Parts: sequence; structure tokens; C-alpha cells
Amino acid sequence: MKARFLVAANSSGCGKTTLTVGLLRVLAHRGLHVQPFKCGPDYIDTQYHQQACGTESVNLDTWFADADHLEDVFRYYGADADVCVVEGVMGLFDGYRQWHGSAAEVASLLRLPVILVVNARSMAFSAAAIIRGFRDMMADLLPGGPSSTSAIVGVIFNQVGSPRHDRLLREACEAVGITCLGTIPRLKTMEVPSRHLGLTLENKAAIESFISQAAQTVASNIDIDQLLAVCSAVNEPLTKEQEQPSTEKERKKDDSSLFTPHASRKIAVARDEAFNFTYRENIDWLRSRGNVVFFSPLNDESLPPGTDFLYLPGGYPEFFLPALSHNKAMQRAIADYIEGGGHALAECGGMMYLCRSIIDEKGNHWPMVGILAQDATMEGKRLHLGYRELNGLRGHEFHYSTIVGEEAALVQGHWLTTNGEPATPYYIYKNLVAGYTHIYFPSSRTFFLP
Repeated sequence: MKARFLVAANSSGCGKTTLTVGLLRVLAHRGLHVQPFKCGPDYIDTQYHQQACGTESVNLDTWFADADHLEDVFRYYGADADVCVVEGVMGLFDGYRQWHGSAAEVASLLRLPVILVVNARSMAFSAAAIIRGFRDMMADLLPGGPSSTSAIVGVIFNQVGSPRHDRLLREACEAVGITCLGTIPRLKTMEVPSRHLGLTLENKAAIESFISQAAQTVASNIDIDQLLAVCSAVNEPLTKEQEQPSTEKERKKDDSSLFTPHASRKIAVARDEAFNFTYRENIDWLRSRGNVVFFSPLNDESLPPGTDFLYLPGGYPEFFLPALSHNKAMQRAIADYIEGGGHALAECGGMMYLCRSIIDEKGNHWPMVGILAQDATMEGKRLHLGYRELNGLRGHEFHYSTIVGEEAALVQGHWLTTNGEPATPYYIYKNLVAGYTHIYFPSSRTFFLP
């Protein structure tokens, strides 16, 4: 790699995503092979990343996986990249338990230099105290101290109001001894599109407009050459052999006790505008165990012929209720497959699709597959989120709907929260496992395929 770095912030809402997608687009337009990553379990920002630079983004989450797996994933996907850009999550030190699970922990484990984004609205030289505090805390918490490769090496200010404001902020950086890589002016057009609009063509156009504006702003206000230089200067030299394990067996060493891969095993994965919340490592994990074939519950009328395992991931089914409800041929095909003993996993939106109906915000019932004797409703919607664990298998929950009228006979148990309290249930019907939790497949040996 020529450079690798993590984009962090002092809190949520400082502009991490805006800056990241702008950087990704600018670097890609320079002809560089850019590999994006995202700290945490987010499956929406990763889609912004892919649209910005054309390369599928990869999640890095220290709750999902141990340090060895995280480093293995980073090196594997970044092996051929000119630049690896990692977007942080929330504030730099915000994790599921103190700083564990935070962007700072990812930076420490992967020895990534950190670019700190600071929202400078209503602030001038006081920014020096914030920068110094973040730099010193990073040095105190992480191995290697101030000279560690995971140190904060540069600052970018957002929401800058005037040339005088710019000068005062740069003086704050000079006082702390940290490089100022640029300042982003206050722009109303730089707001990230709502993450709960669905990836419709209309919304994709809005996202593209946002990315294009972000790239123009980054190119005009950030010293890209200086950014790459300061990050490359602290990167440890990595050889090609160190970057990319030579064999699949070596890369998947933690999975040695799992099933023998079968090239003839056909794994059908739903992927369209309604179902697209997947982790890249999950799909590659499935590919190492069979032939992955994508299909669309929205547009297709049958499952891929010879399906041995069906995966219905989450997404935005609530935005496509008429199309999903009217596609009776696909509903029958999925119902027949599961009733016939076919193995299947349905997560969140995929689980909602298998219910008797999905109830929209106005109370209208839209008939769905009907394998699960319950309904999913968007009425009175409220956010449910957090990490979940079940017998060593780890995942994340993020949804606004709730289940009503569930039959107790289907509930087989409950996922646990990070504090050990029971969370949402999971359902088993024949060879179907379903629930709200998005599972990170490589997190445990207990995950199975037929």
C-alpha cells in the first residue's frame, strides 16, 4: 500500500462520512486503486463508499471478530490497493464499552495513522485543547505512545465560517504541533442523505449528487498530496507476502473445523433494492463454501434452480411493499422451498418478508410469504439497535419495525445484549432460522450450512 489511514472525529455529526466519500472519489479519479473500510457494523455507509470509488467496502468490527481476524481481513482486501481509507464510527473513542469497539481500537490493532475531523462551528483557538486531548488520550491508551503508527497525524476542520476563522484554527494546530490538512467551509449542500430512504434510483441520484459535491469540496480545500505524505510516512513497510496470505487455507485458519467446501453447493442470496444489507466478508465466506448466486425477490419469479441454502438478508422491504406483495410466484417458490425442508437464514428485512404480512405506517396489511405465523409492523416505529450474541455467534440489530401476533411455538430463544440481558427472539421453522439480528458469519464456528 502507498498509504493507509483512518478518518475519525471528535463526535458523531462532524462530517466523517462526507469527508470519506469525497476523499474516495477524489483518489479514485486520480487513477488510484482505493479500498474503503468502515469501522463498526454499518451496512449503509459501506454502500456510499462503493458508489464513491467503485470498490466494495469492508466492515472492521472488534465486537464481531478478534484482532487476528481483523488484521487478516484488512490485509486481504487491502493487498492490491494503492490507498486504504477506513471510516471511523461515532467519536474516536466511542465503543460498546468505553473505547473497546471504537475507531481508536481499530486504529491501534491495524497500526493506522488517524486523521481527526473536528466540527469547528462556534470554536476558534479552543480547538487546540480538543486536539491536544485527543492526541494525548490516544497516546495514553494505545501501545507505542506518541510515536505509535496509530497516532493522530493530521486534522481537518469542518464548518469553517471565514478566512479569519480558518487562520485561527490553523494556529490552534500549530500550537499543538499537529498538521492541519485543510478546512471545509459551511455548505448547506454537504448534508448526508437520509440513511432510511432505501436505495431507490431516485435516492441513488441524490447520493451521487452528494458524493460529487463532497469530492469537489475536498479537492478544493484539502491538501491531498500532503495527506498521503503524512500517512505514508508513518506506515510500516508491508511486503506483498505480508499483505496477502498465499492460500485460502491460511486466510481461513480460524475456520479449519468447519465444513468441507462444496463447489456444487448452490447458495442463493437475495440482492436487490429491497434486500441489500450484507457484509462483504459474509458473502466471501459463503463463496468459500459453495457457489453463490444472487436473485431478486422483487423481480424474479423463482429461486435459482438447485438451491441448497437460501440467505435473505436485511434491507428496505417496507419501501417496496406493493412489488413484494404482488410477486406471488416468488412468494410461492420460497414457501415451497422452506416447507420442503430447504435450509434458509432470514435476517431483519428478510425475516419480515417471510411473515404473514408487513403492516405499513398507515396500518395497511401487505401479504408476504407467510411461512412465519406473525406480522411485522411499521406502525409506531421506533429504533431498536445494538450488538447481539448467541452461543458465541455475534451480530448487530438495527430496525424500526416490530413483530406482532407471533406464535410462541416458533420462538426458540433470544439473542443476548452486550450486558447479558435477553434481546430479540429468533425463530426456527423446519430448517429455517430467522430473526432481527444481522449475523457476522466468521464470528463463530457454530454457524452451519447443510
